[in-house]
Amino acid sequence: MPWTEITRPKYCRDHLRYASDMTDEEWALIAPYMPPPRPLGHPRTTNLRSVVDAVFYISATGCQWRMLPKDFPPCSTVQNYFYPWREDGTWERINHALVMAAREAEGREASPTAGVVDSQSVKTTESSGPRGYDAGKKVKGRKRHILVDTMGLLLAVIVHGANIQDRDGAVPLIQSMRDLYPWLRHLFADGAYAGGKLKAALTKFGKWTIEIIPRYTTAKGFEVLPRRCRAIAYGRGACAGARGFARRGRLGFARRLRRAIHRAPNADCSRCSSGRARRRRGVRRRAGWRARRSAL
Repeated sequence: MPWTEITRPKYCRDHLRYASDMTDEEWALIAPYMPPPRPLGHPRTTNLRSVVDAVFYISATGCQWRMLPKDFPPCSTVQNYFYPWREDGTWERINHALVMAAREAEGREASPTAGVVDSQSVKTTESSGPRGYDAGKKVKGRKRHILVDTMGLLLAVIVHGANIQDRDGAVPLIQSMRDLYPWLRHLFADGAYAGGKLKAALTKFGKWTIEIIPRYTTAKGFEVLPRRCRAIAYGRGACAGARGFARRGRLGFARRLRRAIHRAPNADCSRCSSGRARRRRGVRRRAGWRARRSAL
């Protein structure tokens, strides 16, 4: 989306306490998916909006839990909410609802039928769990596998060792989104997913077609490729002239995602679903569409 005289004031964050905070319109979209208070025990006194804002702040700034500003709830309180939401699929449900709403706002079917798959290898710290060596990228760490629709909206993400080949890591990625997007049956991918091994592995999930988008033989450096750029753009920002998956893209906007610092790989998956990268494309677009509809 280009910045114009209309869009820039609309998405300006200067009036908020922190740029990562949600507006009232954005919180109204997420609030229905927050878990209700427990029927037994002490009544809930924590403001869940402050908890979500704290999670977004950590994802955006990359700070440690204990360095969370004092105007947020205590870091232990935020952790006690974030970890259960990660395990029970709260972030995935929010992401799924926003994807469907954003697609309907663009006049498309809520459930996509085609997707774009790609991966990104990132380094890990000394204390962060499983890792491997990606000989192609010359990176020792983890590999993030993402699946987006043709609009560039995040559908699924998994994290595994960087030593796993793309065609092998794509199988659990597809398996993780079958229940959420049952109509998706076509994949756009690069040459790393070519061959019959991936097609044979996907036969147990139904009838799939894989369209390989090859790199131009005359290409020098980064060049825009049709369809495949949707997945690249999710990690690299704008297709034209972008060069770093983790450096300039929507995942790179969240400093917490620039390096795999968690011991558990599913923590990185939750960060990808809950960070500013997800909100920027889903919540804000949906909130703007709702405001325009109410003005009619």
